[in-house]
Amino acid sequence: MRVAGTVQVPGDKSITHRVLLLAALARGMSRITGALTSLDARSSARVLRQLGAGVSPLRQGAVALVQGRGSFRRPIEILDCGNSGTTTRLLLGLLSAHQFSATLTGDRSLRRRPMRRVTAPLSTMGARFIERNGDGLPLTVEGARLQPLSYEMPVSSAQIKSAILLAGVAGEVPVAVREPHGRSRDHTERLLRSFGYPVVEGDGWIRFSPEGRIEPFDIHVPGDPSSAAFLVGAATLAERGELRISGVGTNPTRIGFLEVLRRMGGQVEIENTTTSFGEPVGDLRVRPGALRATEVVAGEIPGLIDEIPLLAVLASRAEGITAFRRVGELRVKESDRLGLIAENLRAVGARAEVVSEDLIVEGRQRPPRGRVRTAGDHRLAMAFAVLRTLPRAEIRIDDMACAAVSFPGFPETLRKIRRRS
Repeated sequence: MRVAGTVQVPGDKSITHRVLLLAALARGMSRITGALTSLDARSSARVLRQLGAGVSPLRQGAVALVQGRGSFRRPIEILDCGNSGTTTRLLLGLLSAHQFSATLTGDRSLRRRPMRRVTAPLSTMGARFIERNGDGLPLTVEGARLQPLSYEMPVSSAQIKSAILLAGVAGEVPVAVREPHGRSRDHTERLLRSFGYPVVEGDGWIRFSPEGRIEPFDIHVPGDPSSAAFLVGAATLAERGELRISGVGTNPTRIGFLEVLRRMGGQVEIENTTTSFGEPVGDLRVRPGALRATEVVAGEIPGLIDEIPLLAVLASRAEGITAFRRVGELRVKESDRLGLIAENLRAVGARAEVVSEDLIVEGRQRPPRGRVRTAGDHRLAMAFAVLRTLPRAEIRIDDMACAAVSFPGFPETLRKIRRRS
């Protein structure tokens, strides 16, 4: 099997969420091209409509129009965030500065995900939260006039960091955050700087001052590197050929997986780079490569947390034993992603185990065969679909439809890049 052609991936999920939220805070019409149209992005659009913003339907190839009011209005109904943790946590930050109450909920998976990691610092700023299900959703936020905050985060998390920064924006108060283990994705910081907000980094701290202003804007959302990663993985496992993925975001806090893949013997180059709203964009050129084991240390994890399922299935085809250190955060994603990665690798004949917070994977060359249980986790489904492209592989995935959470049309795109030879 070989790969060939040039493809594009859907718009960046993280950036799509953030520009929708910021456009709703602007007073006037913003235009967003290239926005992700997945289920998660539609969750953000839906709740923003409930909060008073005019948001056109998110359709592939269409311009998303957002009519912002400058602030949110009190919602009449419960805000259903679907499966989107990003929608929920970033919205909690913004709602903390609006002096009304709002209740958020989500699907069964989202209702199990922890929220106190976000509500704790926001409570310190002055917001009040009423829990109805322990540390999960449903959750009611009662906004308030917020106070400044300096906060050392317990884990490196772009969602926690962004919730606090956005609370600073909506509440017009300075905030400072410090991440303990490596730097998480910094899309919020880059976007805020583009609107004139001072966001300064130094001594491990990120300091925000409320001196900018969100104005209506036009933006093109680059392709999502986390979505591109699965096509990169499929091209790496191919027998020959070359694949080009055009217009992908190459933010350094998002492409840590490329560095790991190169250490493993992958052949990926970034070409034709440009910059928009502080975000670097480029084309990825990928060729097959013979893989070898590596160690992924704790400081690297925040920059590739969403790509660990893909890297783990690649590690199952690499020579030697690969270790992913301090990846316990994967237990509180859309599923117990850490446990399911190991369980499913074993189910298809690989060797994998979780030791404390480390994931250990030993490479094997026999064709993978077995049944994969995704628990509705889109990244698990796509990672094992990549493994299924190997010659003589026989992998049954229980829920491939869940890939639409982040990558609508993924199975078709994966088939498109493959050529029989």
